[in-house]
Amino acid sequence: MQWHGTRAATSYAPACLQDGVSMPGETLPAISEDCLYLNVWTPARSARSRLPVLVWIHGGGFKNGSASMPLYRGERLARRGVIVVTIAYRLGPLGFLAHPELTAESAQGSSGNYGLLDQVAALEWIQRNIAAFGGDPRRVTIAGQSSGATSVSVLMAAPRARGLFQRAIGQSGGLFEPLKLAPGYELANAERDGKAYAASLGADSVAALRALPAAALLGGKARLVSHPVIEPYLLPRSPYDAFRSGAYNDVPLLVGFNAAEARSLVDVGAVKAATFSADIQNSFGKLPAALIDAYPFATDAEARQARLDFERDLRFGWDIWKWARLQAQPGRGRVYFYRFEMQPPFPAGSAQADWGASHFAELWYMFDHLDIEPWPWRSTDRMLAQRMADYWTHFVKAGDPNGAGLPRWPAYDGGDTVLHLGESMAVSGLTNQRQLQVFDAVYDQLRGDSPP
Repeated sequence: MQWHGTRAATSYAPACLQDGVSMPGETLPAISEDCLYLNVWTPARSARSRLPVLVWIHGGGFKNGSASMPLYRGERLARRGVIVVTIAYRLGPLGFLAHPELTAESAQGSSGNYGLLDQVAALEWIQRNIAAFGGDPRRVTIAGQSSGATSVSVLMAAPRARGLFQRAIGQSGGLFEPLKLAPGYELANAERDGKAYAASLGADSVAALRALPAAALLGGKARLVSHPVIEPYLLPRSPYDAFRSGAYNDVPLLVGFNAAEARSLVDVGAVKAATFSADIQNSFGKLPAALIDAYPFATDAEARQARLDFERDLRFGWDIWKWARLQAQPGRGRVYFYRFEMQPPFPAGSAQADWGASHFAELWYMFDHLDIEPWPWRSTDRMLAQRMADYWTHFVKAGDPNGAGLPRWPAYDGGDTVLHLGESMAVSGLTNQRQLQVFDAVYDQLRGDSPP
C-alpha cells in the first residue's frame, strides 16, 4: 500500500515474527507480521547532498533479530558523512519455507527465500527513494553480520540484486560450504524439509498452514526451514559456484571474522578429550575425519580449546577465508580482510566475562557504540572503535577503507596476510591458516574440484 501525505515516524516498527533473541542480553522486541519497514539516519542537509549509503542487514540465524536494536542505530556512523539504513526481513518459516505446493503455485516455479526477497525489495526501495534523504543510489554498500553476512554473500550471487549495490561488507558469515554437507539448501531437499515441518504442526497442506495462528508457525520443526534455498528465482546457483564462475555481482568487498567466534555460542564445559570426535559427530553429523584431526589435543583443557577453534572455523572462519580468496582472483574487485581480536571488557562475573573476541563482539566497535553499555571501556577500546568506524565509513564512501590517520590496510591478495584488529593493529598472517587449508582441501575433494 502506498502512503499518501505525511507519516509520523517517531517510533520503531515491530520486528518480524520470532520467539527468541539474536544476542545474549537483548530484550525480545515487539513482533508482528506487519514488520517490513526500514530505518534511516541521514546527516544530509538537502536532497542534493548525494551521500553514500550503508544498508545494514541484521543477524540472528535467519530466525531472530531486528532492524531496531539499539546497537544498530546509525547516528555515530552518520556523523562521518554516510547515510545508514537498517532493514527488516521475514524470519524463520515465514521467511524461508520451501514446500512443493508453494513451488507449484509460484509463477517462477520456486519457493523459499522470501526473507531474501524482502532484502531485495528494500534495496529497490532505496534505489527509488534514498535521493530524497540526500543519498546517492549509485553508492550503496550492503553490510551484515552472521546471517546478515550470509545474506550479503547470497545477494552478491543473486542475479536479481544486480545493480542494487556497489560495495559489500560481510562480518562472520557466508554461504560457501559444499552442498554435500548442507543438502537441505537445495530446493528439492528444502521442499522435503518443508513437508516435514508442516507435518510437525499437524498440517497436511499449505492451506492448513495458512489457517494456523502466526505464532504457531514458530513451533514444530521450524529449524528445518530457517535458511536460504538454492532455487531458480533468486539464487539459481550457490554463492560458491557463482563466485567460482565469475557470474556474480563483483563489487569491492570488506570481510572478516573474530578470533573467538564460538565462545559465545558453544558450551564447552562438558567437552572431554576421550569423547571429542564423537561429540562433534553428534552435533554436526558425520564429517570427514581430516577436519577433526586438524585440531589436535592431549588434555581435556586442550580439547575444549580445540572444540572452540574447530567451531570457529567450521561456522565462520573458512567461509570468510574462502569468500575473500574467491574475490581476490585477478581481475576482480578489491577485497579487504580482517581478523578481529579485541576482548571487550565484559563485566566480571557475567556470563560473557570470558568470551573474549567472540561472535558479534566487533559490533560495538564498528558502530562506534561503546557507550551503549556501562562497561569499563579502556582507551584502547575507544581507539579501536574510532578506527573501525572510520575504516567502515571510508569503505562505504570509496570502496577502500584507508584514510588519513589510519594504519594502512592493504588489499588482500589471496595469501595469509590480513589486518588484525585489536589492542595493536598489525598486518600479518592468520594463526589458523593451516586448519583453513585443511578445510579447503577436504571441501574441494567433496566437490570434485581442483583449487581455483
